[in-house]
Amino acid sequence: MSRLDCRDIGGRLSQARAHDVARIAKAYPHLARGGEHLSPTPDGNTGDGVKLAEQAGGVCEIKFPNASAWMPVSKVPMAGGKTGVFPHLVDRYKPGVIAVNRRGKRFANESNSYHDTGVAMIADGEGQPETAAWLICDHSTIRKYGLGYAKPAPVPVSLYVRNGYLQTAPTLRELATKAGIDADALEATVRQYNVGAVTGVDREFGRGTTAFNRFLGDPEHKPNPNVAPIGKGPYYALKIIMGDLGTFDGLATDAVGRVLDAGARAIPGLYAVGNDRASIMGGNYPGAGITLGPIMTFGYITGRHLAGIEG
Repeated sequence: MSRLDCRDIGGRLSQARAHDVARIAKAYPHLARGGEHLSPTPDGNTGDGVKLAEQAGGVCEIKFPNASAWMPVSKVPMAGGKTGVFPHLVDRYKPGVIAVNRRGKRFANESNSYHDTGVAMIADGEGQPETAAWLICDHSTIRKYGLGYAKPAPVPVSLYVRNGYLQTAPTLRELATKAGIDADALEATVRQYNVGAVTGVDREFGRGTTAFNRFLGDPEHKPNPNVAPIGKGPYYALKIIMGDLGTFDGLATDAVGRVLDAGARAIPGLYAVGNDRASIMGGNYPGAGITLGPIMTFGYITGRHLAGIEG
């Protein structure tokens, strides 16, 4: 799935400022400390509506604990030297796939939501040269489920190795060397993970113990749809970095969508809906549709107000 293929994830109106380079450089902690961010949202989401509102006196504060709905993504080498952006919505949930940092350590429950996984990645990257992780699996796992943009069998996996999207090696130590991961720690992490995984238990992070985790796992894999040991090589590594599926910070408005100025006064004739207005969730992600729900609800309220319909 390329950047263009992803334009409808979360809705076209729900990304707002994902490509407002100057603003996200201040709002995103991993960018502020010199890291990288790639959004699979449409390139045209450059925050023009917010900028226009600011010119009229509107206020867009960077104040939420999380400025966006974080999404782990990977870079996909494309024809003509172009790079696609793949959002990791599903593969992290599959049994036999784990995520480690450059230090070779797991840092989160891989089967949590994309936003919670992103929060964990950003926290784990504090004080590090980059905010990144590597998805690790064995050959049988990648052929059954695929990994990121790499498709499951019968599509050959060699294509993704040749273009550099995947790293592969016959041993975990060699894989770690290729990917730039601490080899001793990666071997130790896999050994520790496998002790519980052989019986479907994630001793470190409790993966697969919630309905949310299990929903996108493999229901045919027992006893835990999210947990399986990492078996024999060859092994594969895929680097993921931080992206987003929509911004949370936005213009201050009142209940009917009128944009407020610095004195919290409504600016006559100026309204904001969607992700141009600050998220009612305060930078949190309690569940799927957390941008689309408010867009529909407050769009309806604003529309009624504009039409002069009260109550």
